[in-house]
Amino acid sequence: MIRLHPTLLRGLVALTLIAAAALPLLAPNYYVQFASKAMLMGMVALSLNLVVGYGGLVSLCHAAFFGLAGYMLGFMTPESGGASFWLSLPVALLAVAVVAAIIGALSLRTRGIYFIMVTLAFGEMLFYLFHDTKIGGGSDGMYIHFKPEIALAGFPLIDLEKSSNFYWLVLAMLVGAILLMTAIVKSPFGHALQAARDNEKRALSLGFPVFRLRLVAFVVSAVIAGLAGYLSAAQFGFVAPQMLGWHLSATVLVMVVLGGMSSVLGPVIGAFALIGLEEILKSSFEHWKLIKGLIIIAIVFALPGGIRQLAELVLPRRGDEGPPAAGTPADGTPDPAIRRAEAPGTNPQAQTRGEFQHV
Repeated sequence: MIRLHPTLLRGLVALTLIAAAALPLLAPNYYVQFASKAMLMGMVALSLNLVVGYGGLVSLCHAAFFGLAGYMLGFMTPESGGASFWLSLPVALLAVAVVAAIIGALSLRTRGIYFIMVTLAFGEMLFYLFHDTKIGGGSDGMYIHFKPEIALAGFPLIDLEKSSNFYWLVLAMLVGAILLMTAIVKSPFGHALQAARDNEKRALSLGFPVFRLRLVAFVVSAVIAGLAGYLSAAQFGFVAPQMLGWHLSATVLVMVVLGGMSSVLGPVIGAFALIGLEEILKSSFEHWKLIKGLIIIAIVFALPGGIRQLAELVLPRRGDEGPPAAGTPADGTPDPAIRRAEAPGTNPQAQTRGEFQHV
């Protein structure tokens, strides 16, 4: 696994953030809106990777959480103006969290292909709830004529009608989601989640509450996807049942695999790569979907670890050690959660209660 020098890593991160923040000042409005869309899809892929890459569970219902949050914004937006950002966003995320907790509590009782099928079924149930009923305009969807209002004591703080302001808000949300995901992955919770992914029976024997760990990860993942759906509905001013369909869930899963699983930034890279590839092919070829599929297949065969694997070919490393196994730190030692639980004289049950009492 590639390990950059801290100074070089901080420099790359700083340059990337500066370039991203300066985009609205340098690029035409079309590219600003396109970048906002790409970042929102990157946020959805980032959220799904917590379940797929770190939890080892393939979910096909994350588009339902994405679309549900968009519909919640539509329901709360009055005809005469924009909805309050401070009210509509928490309500939308709370609704997504409740639905995700119900779906997760039922789905996580299954494993493997059965988990995939159950999440797919729940996602399709929500899709047809909005498609076949009059809720939210039925199959025609519903328009959101005004973007949410960010105001304090009646004084507007940020005008989201300006594409540059909306872009900067999405950028801030994406950076916040990346920092949150990094903190989760590096925490004892994240280590335990990966330990359960690598060997569920072993994790259970050591006293880890695997079901609760996965349920919390599922809900957190859904909330981040809901945040992206809320902002996507605000950007385009329209929500439709297609936002909840399994096709979108499958597309996001492709982004995760394309960018690289078990990596925080990998899915974001995959989202930008897939959306950028589609944009280029659409303008150049008639049968662009066929070409896109062939390119994705070639990338998967050439880079099993995802596009992020290219970094290992061009960036300097620290040390010559080979890539560790999934869930294992670069020094080759077992996962920290299992290493602490197996330490002599420790009580796995007591340690679990101490580390995950908040779960």
